[in-house]
Amino acid sequence: LSLDGTEYFSSQKIHCPCCLERKHKNGQVTYYHQMLGVAMVHPYQRAVIPFAPEPIVQQDGQTKNDCERNASKRLLEKIRREHPKLNLTVVEVGLASNAPHIRLLKKLKFHFLLGAKPDDHQYLFAEVERASREGRLTTLPWTEPGKGSRAAVRCELRFVNEVPLNQSNEDLLVNFLQYTEYDAEGRVLKRFSWVTDFTITEENAELLMRGGRSRWKIENETFNTLKNQGYHFEHNYGH
Repeated sequence: LSLDGTEYFSSQKIHCPCCLERKHKNGQVTYYHQMLGVAMVHPYQRAVIPFAPEPIVQQDGQTKNDCERNASKRLLEKIRREHPKLNLTVVEVGLASNAPHIRLLKKLKFHFLLGAKPDDHQYLFAEVERASREGRLTTLPWTEPGKGSRAAVRCELRFVNEVPLNQSNEDLLVNFLQYTEYDAEGRVLKRFSWVTDFTITEENAELLMRGGRSRWKIENETFNTLKNQGYHFEHNYGH
């Protein structure tokens, strides 16, 4: 289940009571609408199954803008209420890799694969490097053969189970997975990292990596289709 936010309306003239507001230094205000999109995706299938989105709009009685984090809480609770037995893994960006959100996912009985970046999760990455020094980190290297003009790529998976998410929540243990691609000279071409509740093994590490990367289907097969393939989602000429 891939979740991501997108903006689909923006104006400095047209607005309504539900609009979010972006106030600029020059005194101007931009009014806009966003939504939290959600689609069921599969790492080896291009087709996606969209669920009803959650509007990110000004909430009744609130003076602060609504946000993606609040919308995700509302949306996930609705999905679990409507599909109490559906076995789903939530795939999200690093913004979701925080203790309150992970505790919510666990409470609602969702599995998760959430992005994690070194700048935002310094304590987590320091714990991973400590695990590496102590010999608790598993590394799986392999080479993807070249096709046509494309050169061969050296790939690597690294993982460790049960590391603390951050210093404030040392009791909240997650499992860490990192995927890296190198060129022939050893330079990093791509690198992605995730935290998950799945116990990572040599047998399932690549599948989990493919699942984490399938998050992009909410962009490519969902938002791109709505905005650029004839649906005029971003330019609907109305409010």
